Amino acid sequence: MGDYALVVAKKLRQTFGYDTVFGAGEFDSTADINGFKIVPLNRLIEKMPFSGEYDHVILHYVNYGYQKRGVPSRLLPVLRELRKGFGGRLLTIFHELYASGPPWKSAFWLRPWQIRIARLISDMSDVCVVSSETLLAQLKRLAPDTRAHVHPVPSNFGEPVLSPEQVAHRDPHRWVICGGTALIERSLRSFRTIVNRIPESFYPRELFVVGGNDNPATRSLLAGLEDIRSDYRPQLAVPEASQILSASSFAWLDYFRQPGVPTAVLLKSTAFAAACAHAVIPVLPHGGSAISMEADRLPGPYFVDARQSALPEDRGSVASQIYAWYRRRASSEQLVRGIANALGLR
Repeated sequence: MGDYALVVAKKLRQTFGYDTVFGAGEFDSTADINGFKIVPLNRLIEKMPFSGEYDHVILHYVNYGYQKRGVPSRLLPVLRELRKGFGGRLLTIFHELYASGPPWKSAFWLRPWQIRIARLISDMSDVCVVSSETLLAQLKRLAPDTRAHVHPVPSNFGEPVLSPEQVAHRDPHRWVICGGTALIERSLRSFRTIVNRIPESFYPRELFVVGGNDNPATRSLLAGLEDIRSDYRPQLAVPEASQILSASSFAWLDYFRQPGVPTAVLLKSTAFAAACAHAVIPVLPHGGSAISMEADRLPGPYFVDARQSALPEDRGSVASQIYAWYRRRASSEQLVRGIANALGLR
């Protein structure tokens, strides 16, 4: 969420000349990151009313980001006070609405309260943003009158401008796994179980693992890939990560922790976005439903499981289609122009 918020703030500054001040609950004192001021959320609250100091408010909502059980009830009075005396608009970006889980997990019992808070926040917002049509349908069930727009999460590993030649002439045996620490480890575990099911024409000869923190478990898993040259780059800077992705053909992504989730939920994954933004074909450990926005379908989903593989024969053409879909549907430029339009910025 932090990377997403920074992408939005940078684009708002570059394109519209608007500066952003971040209010973050985990900060104890004022800080500065990438030229943006970050203040403790409670200090920002003390400065209310906001009228005259800030034009608009963008709320990035991840319920577990505000309260460890995902029930941020103390956020509600803050938003109510804001709506009383603030003349600008409140735009809420729902990175998630509520959690689910088995009866032995707290999410199972707290889900009704999580749903209630999401509904109330939606009602208070002038406009909302969600990452997929699946999430939009969930939000509309909670709050039918919500004014909401769909925009996938953009890449946090850069958005290079690529020529057709740069996409077509890649080594089809070069694979990548990227994301956060837990996602990388989970993806690498499943990758090891199915790698021998990948057709020879696309079989990985090189595997780059990019992102997250240095993880001994990941290093151990990579050591077991004896016939594949692996290169592990934790905590890699964005330009270097983008360079690796721009030369890769396929990205292995084991995103879903539980079965039965609509494949379109992948549109909230920065790792999935990073692959698409670099014309890398995402490959999953299972099949799934089509991903589309307003009937504009993304190629795939492609997968390899224990029984079969479904990879595109014309890799270059499909990679170009994925890249073009990202540019017109999921880029940070499209996201920020949508946010600016919703806030009435000129």
